[in-house]
Formats: sequence, structure tokens, C-alpha cells
Amino acid sequence: MPDRLESMSVFVRVAELGSFSAAATALSISPQMVAKHVEALEKRLGTRLIHRTTRRHSLTDFGRQYRDRCKAILAEVADAEAQASETGAEPRGLLRVNAPVTFGAQVLVPLVTTYLRTHPQVSCDLVLSDRYVDPIEEGFDLVFRIGPLSGPLSGPMAGQATQTHALLAHPLAPYRLVACAAPAYLAEHGTPETPEDLRNHECLGFSPWSGPLGREWPFSKGGETVEVPSASRLSINDWRAIHQAALDGFGITLGYESAVADDLASGRLVRLLPDWEGPARPFHLLHARDRRMSAKLSGFLAIVLARFSSKSEPGKS
Repeated sequence: MPDRLESMSVFVRVAELGSFSAAATALSISPQMVAKHVEALEKRLGTRLIHRTTRRHSLTDFGRQYRDRCKAILAEVADAEAQASETGAEPRGLLRVNAPVTFGAQVLVPLVTTYLRTHPQVSCDLVLSDRYVDPIEEGFDLVFRIGPLSGPLSGPMAGQATQTHALLAHPLAPYRLVACAAPAYLAEHGTPETPEDLRNHECLGFSPWSGPLGREWPFSKGGETVEVPSASRLSINDWRAIHQAALDGFGITLGYESAVADDLASGRLVRLLPDWEGPARPFHLLHARDRRMSAKLSGFLAIVLARFSSKSEPGKS
């Protein structure tokens, strides 16, 4: 009895090419062997797959249905074999990653360099940008995105990946912002005790912020939310420059919690309003919905999710 998967593959080729002889030529076997494979399937199934005449062959109604199922099964087998070949394989190749500027420069780069040291056959093209990026159209393996997901990607369940026809979205720990300032600034201007006190302080502005966050800083505690106007004499389009202005003692900044973690630990910056929660935005990791995931992508995805997943707080793992 011929191998069933091989017979299915031969049958699909006959269905595509329209004759035993054409399939035989394409597969480099004899027409008699092609017929043997098709007859073996028909005997196993107990029904005809192909109408045979001296002039042409055509699929039966069941044959058309069975052809489609065979193609799907053969594709799954090919995917499984390719995935198995990746198991235990050394990650290699180019990994293209897009991330917001602040997160990428301040937090993600150390993770990338650690991964590259561990896997010397992988290279990484890390593109930092605060604009909207389409992972599929722009050829990125992974895209980090701050803010609510729109369209069919919205509404992921905590800790689970949301699927669309093309993308998977993994929820990460929220992108939390904390108010902080240098000890020198606080020594000169005093320490705000409530969000309302910020009205009398230098609040450094991040010009790319649009919408409400660009106009007001919200703080929450016990169900109460206070929004403080964030008008500033100094507004900059790069948070790294704002960070430097804060370290220089010029004013108060809202900084990504993980990006200022070392400064807070060392005392270069002091967290303000510790009893209040600063703004937090949804944060996701997007990638193409491929059935076969390369070793380079699966390995990097695993360490990113371990570090930033929605089940852990950034900067505390």
C-alpha cells in the first residue's frame, strides 16, 4: 500500500495538472505509479475521486472537496516539519524591530544587545520612531506600539495575544508615566504635595504628546482623578532632552517608569506624588501571524514577553 501522504500529494498534482501523464512528468514517476496512488486513495475512501475517460480526467464532486482537504493537510505537514527543523536550531538572520523613541533608547536597547551577544548569528535593525508603523507593509518582525489598538485589534484579554487576519498583538505592562524632578530643583522650588501644586512649578513639556495628555497631566487616587494644566516654558520633541533638563534641575518631568528607574534608585531624580498614579497608556507588541516562527523571532519574543508582559510591571522584574 503506498504511503498515504505521498498518495495525497500525487492526487493533488493530478488535480492541478489535469492528467496522470502530466502529473507523472512533474513528479518524475511513471503514469502507472500515478494511477496506483490515486487508486489506493479511492480504495481507502470507498469512492471515486476522478472521472476517467480516454480523452480527459475530471474530479468528482467529492474529489474536489478531498483535493482541498489534501492541500490543507499537506500544508500543515510542511509547516510542522519546518517548525521541527527550527527546534534547537541556532537563531540566525536579520531581526527588524520598531519601537517608540524613548522606550527603545532608554529601555529596549540593553535587551537587544544582550540578545545579540547570546546569539552571534543574529543581527538587528532597530528603528526608533514615534509615528504609526504597519509591521506588514514596512517589513518589521516586531513592532512595539503605545496607545489603544484600533479596529479589529482592539480589546485583548489580559495576558493573551489578540489575532487578526495578519497580526498578533501581545499586551505588555501598561506604559506608566511618573512625575519626578532633581533634588536641586526641589531644594530651590519646594516639593509638590498634591497634583494641584504642579500649577506653581516648571512642568517640562513633551511636544509629540497629542490629545488630552498634551494639555493636562492626569493623576488618580482612590477613584479620584485630577487633571493639571501642563503649560510649560520649555517644550521639547525628544524625551531624552527633557530628561537632561530634569537632571539639570530646570523642572519636573513625566517620565516612563522604566526609563527613570535607575535615576530614582540612585537619587539623581526623586519621584513626586508617590500616593498618586500618573498617566498610563496601553502597550502592545505586534508581529505577523505566521504559522512558522523563525528561531530568531521566537527567541527574542520570549525574552521580551518575560521582561515586559502584562503580568509583570516594567522595571520591577
